[in-house]
This record gives sequence, C-alpha cells and structure tokens, in this order.
Amino acid sequence: MLVLSRKPNESIQIGDNIEIRIIEVKGDTVRIGIEAPKSVDILRGELVQSISESNTEAISIDLNVFEQLKNKN
Repeated sequence: MLVLSRKPNESIQIGDNIEIRIIEVKGDTVRIGIEAPKSVDILRGELVQSISESNTEAISIDLNVFEQLKNKN
C-alpha cells in the first residue's frame, strides 16, 4: 500500500483520469473529492465489505438448502 501525506486542497492523481482531492480535514474526519470517469465504480469500503458479507451469507444459506434437498433424495 502506498501511503501519502496530503494537506487540504492537495490532490493525488491516479492514472490519467482519476484525481482525489483533500477538501477538508476536521478532527478525525477527512472530506475528499473524487473526479473519475463515470465508468469507474466508487464505493465506500464499509459498503463493499457489507455486500461481500451478505453475498457470503447468501451462498452459505443456499448451500445448506442444497444439502437438505440432496439428503432427501
């Protein structure tokens, strides 16, 4: 992982078309602005983790149902 220190109004460029700008630092909160093509998905990390956990749970439930159905035959 690359770790950079930035101040408000400074930015980070990723590739040719993604820019991340530090808008404000207040206490333990950092507001950032992201400019990227609409084709790039931008999601909060906790949302990605929640979706991943829900998908994992759904798969395990389906496998349990599958095993129950399999055992009935």
